[in-house]
Amino acid sequence: MPKTYELHVAGLTRHLPICKVNDHLDIAAFIMLGDAELTVACAEALLNKVPEFDVILTAEAKGIPVAHEMSRQSGKPYVCARKGEKLYMYEPVVVEDQSISTAAKQKLVLDKAELDSMKGKRVLVVDDVISTGGSLHALEALLAHSEAVIAGRACVLAEGDAAERTDIVYLEPLPLFFH
Repeated sequence: MPKTYELHVAGLTRHLPICKVNDHLDIAAFIMLGDAELTVACAEALLNKVPEFDVILTAEAKGIPVAHEMSRQSGKPYVCARKGEKLYMYEPVVVEDQSISTAAKQKLVLDKAELDSMKGKRVLVVDDVISTGGSLHALEALLAHSEAVIAGRACVLAEGDAAERTDIVYLEPLPLFFH
């Protein structure tokens, strides 16, 4: 039977599988995709903690469920940075990020029209987990191409040292497992 980490978040309990990243580090895999009960509860709990905002920005794909549900509950729109250029993008703006859970660098892309739509708006940057801050940094780099204001940064879980950051709102810390 695989090892798991018991997580308590937003009044719910989940058992997360512990996955090997390398010979020195394991992580507890937090996946909201397909867990509607968890997504609804976490979105509600985050909305009670975040500052005022006009629009939510997230990255494809694991941040989408919580951003979508926060959008639904708040009535505020959300924008999703894609992992690659899409045919509908006439002027794609591209940045790269490195995530702890992905071996290769990833691209995040927004069309200039999406960036322009956020001009003068308070943007809440949302993800499922913030660990090294790579995805957060890439989303902020995209926002630097607009005249948006970062209202705040929010995630369900702050992994490892991210739990010590004072510039993010999160529901629970998530440990790293060193060996």
